[in-house]
Amino acid sequence: MTVHGREFSAAAPAIGQPISRVEDLRLLRGKGRYIDDLSLPNQVFAVMLRSSVPHGRIISIDVSAARRMPGVHAVLTAADIGLPVPSIPVRLFPIPEYLPFQQPVIAQDKVRYVGEPIAMVIADSPAIGEDALELIEVDIEMLPPVADLEASRRDEALLVEATGSNKSHFFEVRKGDAEAAFACAEYTRRERLYVHRHTGVTMELRGSLAQWDAERGHMTVWGASKVPFANRRILAATMGLPEEAVDMIEGDSGGSYGVKGEFFPEDFLVPYAAKLLGRPVKWTEDRREHLLAISHARDIEAELEIACTRDGRVLAIRGEVWANIGAYMRTAAVITPRNAGQFISGPYQVEHVHIDVAMQVSNKSPSGTYRGPGRFEADFFRERLFDLVAKDLGIDPVEFRRRNLVPESAMPYPLPQTAPVNNPTALDSGAYELLLDRCLADAGWAEKQHLQGKLVDGLYHGLAVACFIEGGAAGPRESSRIVIEADGMASVYVGSSGVGQGAETILAQIAADALDVPYDRVRMFLGSTTYVKEGWGSYHSRSTVMGGSAILLAAEEIKQKLREAAAMRFNCAPDEVDVTRGEVLARDGRRLSFADLSGQDISTEATFHNHRHTYAYGSHVAHVTVDPGTGQVAVVDYVTVEDAGRVINPLTLHGQSIGSIVQGLGGTLLENLVYDENGQMLSASFADYLMPLATDFPNIRSTAIGLRPSPFNPLGAKGAGEGGTIPVGGIIANAVANALSSFGVEPMELPLTPPRVWRMIQAARRKQQAMGKTA
Repeated sequence: MTVHGREFSAAAPAIGQPISRVEDLRLLRGKGRYIDDLSLPNQVFAVMLRSSVPHGRIISIDVSAARRMPGVHAVLTAADIGLPVPSIPVRLFPIPEYLPFQQPVIAQDKVRYVGEPIAMVIADSPAIGEDALELIEVDIEMLPPVADLEASRRDEALLVEATGSNKSHFFEVRKGDAEAAFACAEYTRRERLYVHRHTGVTMELRGSLAQWDAERGHMTVWGASKVPFANRRILAATMGLPEEAVDMIEGDSGGSYGVKGEFFPEDFLVPYAAKLLGRPVKWTEDRREHLLAISHARDIEAELEIACTRDGRVLAIRGEVWANIGAYMRTAAVITPRNAGQFISGPYQVEHVHIDVAMQVSNKSPSGTYRGPGRFEADFFRERLFDLVAKDLGIDPVEFRRRNLVPESAMPYPLPQTAPVNNPTALDSGAYELLLDRCLADAGWAEKQHLQGKLVDGLYHGLAVACFIEGGAAGPRESSRIVIEADGMASVYVGSSGVGQGAETILAQIAADALDVPYDRVRMFLGSTTYVKEGWGSYHSRSTVMGGSAILLAAEEIKQKLREAAAMRFNCAPDEVDVTRGEVLARDGRRLSFADLSGQDISTEATFHNHRHTYAYGSHVAHVTVDPGTGQVAVVDYVTVEDAGRVINPLTLHGQSIGSIVQGLGGTLLENLVYDENGQMLSASFADYLMPLATDFPNIRSTAIGLRPSPFNPLGAKGAGEGGTIPVGGIIANAVANALSSFGVEPMELPLTPPRVWRMIQAARRKQQAMGKTA
């Protein structure tokens, strides 16, 4: 069997083979079908008028001139949609207290962030629509902006006056008795830390194409991604349609990273316009709209205290965490703040935890999930604290971590619980210390220690180590349908979505082995609501475990149906028939191909249920240099070793790991969504929002191994799409601190851009000079 020019044995299992992504051949030849490639006859185009005011009361909107413009078919505001304007529900862990903070699909009465939709123009072309936007007159009474966490906590200006507070919700994270542990601790330290605002910047921008079939009373929306079934439920509810009257069609996706694919205002407005006009309506955003209006991420502050014994055993962690969630609570708003508290202990054995997490609204774009949501922040907080504590106690930072890693004998190891919405979870399996040692050896840690803090050719060198866990396989279930086609091919449909992670390839490998057919006899279909009765999409590193396990169940049912169909032809019992390598064999040697049996409607749909998460884990080592004259941080070497349980495809896993690390480095060293004190964004283009280039981080070495399978699913696999990102902020900050140890620089905030690092160095020099020292 040849796949992309590589030879694989047709008799060998597909699982474990480094098969190149089958989707790449299509995408790299320009044959992908992205949303902007799609058009329908008689379609018109939507453009959005977005607020330029961060916080204000809408006095009036005059759209009369825009409506008269030739080529304009409609101009819609909240008044045209009707009151009350539908709002976007919280998808994950919803409770009634969230309702006042949910986002209306179009601004009604107030605007709460720059970029919020105020009106929508439907025109013959995007250019005509954008010209029409200039004719809309909006009168907004300016209100005091709530531009940051400090202003939000003061409650002097309120985004939702009726609630009396800018705190939209809070979580209590608890394990053991932290107060008692602190009361008897030999050592404590308290620090305030902050992770800045940035987000997932996908290659493909958001867009949708909606068509209303009045005769059938049916809505079809192309451009679905990540969670098509959840978005179908939301759209049907907000438009007053039966769920089965809506289809969400997934095409090729230019990335998601947890950001693209959630339900946004445009996901209601475009279908609403299509139904109103009886014509297909298409919308795609530009990059400025993306940076202004996509779900933002991070922007979390923490004040944490750690308690230890003098020999470096962590007893407890307690403190407060504040998450700036922006103007509204969108579909996945609760995940990042909750995770920032619940995963504060990471892979370490911390028996006592007490974290209070507050979700604060502000006049910024609403926040959501982004690769490693909450875990990136928690790892930065914890790993910085660990290095600071190790220095205080005179303990080597590697040894400090080694003493506190969860031992394999303690698995499954329970993590802290959350209230009022609890999500109990436990680390499933792992040899954490073994991977730490492997990573240190691969990085040449011992050989490089002489470089710590040394000035070489004008650059200071620093190294750091970090350990991490990555939660995956979120439930509650996933579905798969398998059909044996007339040509004998197996068409495999899965409710998991393809968002650029290689799911089409990986799930086909699982299906090939489960059906006992050659890999090239499987056709994969992902995500769309027309494929299976129910699907849950791709988030929380779940598609391989959940979608793959559903395929295993469906494959067993299909093979039984093949046995039964063949038994009737062979005139024998089904248990006297075997299914192997794409054929059905009787014990006397008679055989039938799948194609021979395809006329008997051999199909089935199965669902895999699971509420227990998987936890990939590993260690990272970073080696950086810092230019004291410019503050420039360069990554000399970056090494990671991760255990992802049973590895389905080592090639795609390696790509996921490298890409995830680069995103973490970009978020740590380059990317920053900056707002001024008036709530205006200052980084709404690539001129100001810096992204990693292929040449920025050339020396990244990643090793993925299948050491400890997960006991929580039949594949033994673990979700592994986010682990590369999670520890990056903490390890780079520690490496910079070690490089600049002669200055006493201790970074407590991200990002570590050159100007910020340079200012840290200058402040440290002034402090040293004031104390009569020189660096």
